[in-house]
Amino acid sequence: MTDGVREVLSVQLKTVFRKLIGYCEANGWAGHDPYDALNSRVLEGIALFDSRIPRIAFTQLLKRSPINLRPALGIAKTENPKGLCLFLSALTKAADAGITAYESQRAHLVGRLEALRSTDQRYWCWGYNFPWQTRTVLVPLGVPNLVCTVFVAGALLDAYERDANSKCLEMATSAAEYIVDKLYWSGSGSAAGFGYPLPTVRNQVHNANLLAAALLCRVSRYTGERKFLARALKVARYSVSRQNGNGSWYYGEAESQRFVDNVHTGFNLCALQTIRRECQSDEFEQNVRRGYRYYRKHFYLENGSVRYFNNKTYPIDIHAVAQSIITPVMLNDTSQSSVDLAASVFCWALRHMWDPRGYFYYRVLRSNTIRIPYMRWSEAWMAVAIVQLLCSLVHQPVSPSELLHK
Repeated sequence: MTDGVREVLSVQLKTVFRKLIGYCEANGWAGHDPYDALNSRVLEGIALFDSRIPRIAFTQLLKRSPINLRPALGIAKTENPKGLCLFLSALTKAADAGITAYESQRAHLVGRLEALRSTDQRYWCWGYNFPWQTRTVLVPLGVPNLVCTVFVAGALLDAYERDANSKCLEMATSAAEYIVDKLYWSGSGSAAGFGYPLPTVRNQVHNANLLAAALLCRVSRYTGERKFLARALKVARYSVSRQNGNGSWYYGEAESQRFVDNVHTGFNLCALQTIRRECQSDEFEQNVRRGYRYYRKHFYLENGSVRYFNNKTYPIDIHAVAQSIITPVMLNDTSQSSVDLAASVFCWALRHMWDPRGYFYYRVLRSNTIRIPYMRWSEAWMAVAIVQLLCSLVHQPVSPSELLHK
């Protein structure tokens, strides 16, 4: 990338970022979500939706609909703790990319995350703003889960690094305590993991394992607490041992989880890179390199778009687009062309998934585009991706130890 192209791209990224943040702030950082169907007031009292299959079917119907049916179904726009923390991380790191004047917004987001904690726990932890039905369990609204808690804690560490707010470090450390005290488990041999999506569920979901391990390594660096590091490395080593020979990971070890997708593969790679840098260790270097080779080969298309799954082109999902920008930037010490690759994805998204009103569309399908703006899934993730790419252009790439992101 020439200096001239770099300069033009930087200006474009800043312009889009400001407009995107303006749109999200004007909406109170609240919005709909692909998975918020069970928030419907219309469903209340309908016995049919006391069953797993109807709940899954209804969620999939709204998720796949090109028309946003939520207002008619009584599904309100709400604040999602994960979305708020992604915005917090993006705004915290924006100053590194030459974008300032977001101090009040950062303080507001920290305050909202404090208010939205799961109140039935003595730890600081967070859940989603909607109930969601997995293939096996129903996760109630607001009940804390590993992934949401990891991302919020990571954003609070970002804020601590920028503003030296000791309360943010306190909350992040408490979240780490929640993970090791309530979610960590160890089985026979090398098996170990973190309960997800509920503490009682001992699925082996590799991105959840590795994201939590990366956060624990980061908190351990600040606190010196060895128990965080010991459990993090035990779990990370187990999930690394499950990497396939071609460099990929299945989403998880259950039979229903034997698929390979863009977002969660990217999470695995970024989390491992964070662990390597936090621990100043090359233990997982070859795993990252093999995984990144697979990632580049199977998820990027020549025209700049990306796949969601490893074996089919559609849907082209904005979350996968964002992760396809974040991953090469965070791993760019493994390839000189990584930043150029991320830039090509952003340029494609700007042509095909950006609305001039200030938000990104949800999905491009073979026959049409779902133009619904989703605050967490689409806008928050693209805010993070834009800042990551900007930092790689303006300075050196942002270290995964400074910005861990789902």
